[in-house]
Amino acid sequence: MSVSTANSLRLGVNIDHVATVRNARGSGYPDPVRAALLAAEAGADGITAHLREDRRHITDDDIARLSAELPIPLNLEMAATEEMLAIALRHRPHAACIVPEKREERTTEGGLDAAGQHNHLAPMVRALGEANVRVSLFIEPDPRQIEAALSLGAPVVEIHTGRFCELAGEEQAAELRRIADAAALAVKNGIEPHAGHGLTFDNVVPIAAIPQIRELNIGHFLIGEAIFDGLAPVVRRMRALMDEAR
Repeated sequence: MSVSTANSLRLGVNIDHVATVRNARGSGYPDPVRAALLAAEAGADGITAHLREDRRHITDDDIARLSAELPIPLNLEMAATEEMLAIALRHRPHAACIVPEKREERTTEGGLDAAGQHNHLAPMVRALGEANVRVSLFIEPDPRQIEAALSLGAPVVEIHTGRFCELAGEEQAAELRRIADAAALAVKNGIEPHAGHGLTFDNVVPIAAIPQIRELNIGHFLIGEAIFDGLAPVVRRMRALMDEAR
């Protein structure tokens, strides 16, 4: 496991798609908990897992086992539903990141409208906070959403980097500025900014270089690369790129 310093950037490894491969055969292999433990040994600072309403990859049993076995913090990604709130309150992970969720999407598409859903989110954020679960809101790099997070009392936002990863040239540079400005605004308001979605070896450095960002959550790319090079070397390489960016 890596050792954090004042300027270090934490790496959260999302193990959802180990479970995707497992579920394709309906067996117990490969085990996402084993992958989480390997990632921890290779330098991950935390493990992220999204328990979707349709249970398409991570299952309730995975969350129970991760909660019991992980030596590093668990970040539970969850939709803003009463069912997911009850599960989070039962397991009390280190953190819960509230994300938008649609059954028809392949993966999380875009950020949560924290501003538009303020009244729906407020009791959930409050209940999680009272249970000592660190609440994060997965949002677009938009000042309005930062302001909503502040109003809701969320201590963390995770800035959606998917659009940045899909763009190139001047458009990508403009999106990078939006992300950097959102991270700076979050810190100014006492909110810790994280970032994630679509990050790879090729595009992580500019995001990792934003000094206010404290954590990156990366999953699909790392699990995909692990097919070719093994999970531990892939996590170590990502960890090194992030450290070099700082």
